[in-house]
Formats: sequence, structure tokens, C-alpha cells
Amino acid sequence: MKSNQQLLRINRSFLICFIISALLSAVFAQMLVDYDSFLTTTFTIIFGYAVYFGIFSGLFYWDNKDRYKSMRKELIRRELLALVSSFGVGEIVYLVIRWPTFYYFLEISIEPFLASLISEVIATACYMASVTLFLRKTKTY
Repeated sequence: MKSNQQLLRINRSFLICFIISALLSAVFAQMLVDYDSFLTTTFTIIFGYAVYFGIFSGLFYWDNKDRYKSMRKELIRRELLALVSSFGVGEIVYLVIRWPTFYYFLEISIEPFLASLISEVIATACYMASVTLFLRKTKTY
């Protein structure tokens, strides 16, 4: 049951980061309303990544600092490698979905704020599903 608690914590952190990143990215996208769709999409996603990983790093540290103090270095290394691999797969899924959907929504004249939010919801749902499945498949959590 303890492993499921870790998975729940990571998913909770995903959701917190998603909400904050999605809202700030949407505002940022709206600020770029006068730019080309290509640039708006690219800069908004870069901005979203900076916000997301900045917050996620802090939350992950906060959730795991006591747990990692009591673990052997070999186990920590193995777990972190599995996490990075899982997140890497998730990031590929996220980008393959987020960039084209956001760009498409801008091209069909949806407001940047709304286009960003919609594409973020779609991409994050796929990201969370892929990371969770990968972590379970590799028996990390």
C-alpha cells in the first residue's frame, strides 16, 4: 500500500503543477496575441515548462526528503532513474500532443487563452496517464 501512496503523491504534485502552469501559460499566451501562431505556441510551452518544473521540483523534494534520508543510495539512484525515464516518456507524449493541438487551435482562431487551456488539459491528461502507467509497469511505485 505504501507504493500507492507514493504514486498518489506524484499525481497530486502533477495536478497542482498542472493547474498553476496551465493558468499562467494561458495568461502568457494571451499576452502574445499579436505574434505568429508558431511563436506563440513555442514560447508559451517553454514558459509552461519553466513554471511546471520549478514547482514540481519543490513539491517532489518536499514530499520525499524524509523518505530518501532513510533509503540506501543504490535504491535512491534506481528509483530516480526510473522516475526520469517515466517522465521522459511522458514529456514526449506531452509535446507530441500539446504543440500541434495548441497550434491548431490558434490557427482556427480560438483565443490564445482558451486554446492554451484546452491543449494543456488534453496533453496533461495523456502525460499523467503515460507516466502513471510507465511507473506501474516498471514497478517503481
